Amino acid sequence: MKCKLAVITLLFSIVSFGQSDVNGKIKTEIVQKYELGYALHIPENTKEKKPLIIFLHGSGEKGTDIEKVKVHGPFKYLKTHELDAYVLAPQCPENEYWNEEVLYRLILKIQKENNIDSNRIYLTGLSMGGWGAWNLAFAHPETFAALVPIAGFVDRVPMIEDCKIKDIPTQIFHGLLDDVVNADYSVTIYKKLKSCNANVQLTLFDDANHDSWSRVYDNQEIYDWMFQQIKK
Repeated sequence: MKCKLAVITLLFSIVSFGQSDVNGKIKTEIVQKYELGYALHIPENTKEKKPLIIFLHGSGEKGTDIEKVKVHGPFKYLKTHELDAYVLAPQCPENEYWNEEVLYRLILKIQKENNIDSNRIYLTGLSMGGWGAWNLAFAHPETFAALVPIAGFVDRVPMIEDCKIKDIPTQIFHGLLDDVVNADYSVTIYKKLKSCNANVQLTLFDDANHDSWSRVYDNQEIYDWMFQQIKK
């Protein structure tokens, strides 16, 4: 037994002395395919350029039933009111989350196919859609004339690069009783943006839980504010 142990120790020593570093390169291409359903409201008069509102829904509206994206937000408002604008509501597939590059390509497609004023594109979303709106705005800040995230989580990158959207007028909404997404996320990003964005507002509803969006989207006031914003 002692002899076998000695052989093992010797072999290990030889292997250890034979270690080396290797430098190399790899060239590869990863192709991913995405499919995204969407609902598009088209205004009555399309001869003139019109604004575009992009609405990102929450996690409860994922799937393939496009009617789900009309349960909340601008499409719900359109059931009883009129908006002189295009309204785009993509639908996030099940088991996925908002991908800002896929959304950006969708926006380009809608712009190409419709008479949209590129200086009046507005981005809004609730809950998971609020999170998606933050990420999309930071990925392509040159695209949007206004940003309205509601009850949204805020990732680390936006928290660090807050001044990247310093030129986008922003209204943030959150319920203080929110037990799904803590209102501290909205408070923190607001304080950071305030240092470089003169046109940022935070509204905290002291009587609202996670649904702080109904009172916002059901009111003409938020749409009037968006339509007044024109990209510089």
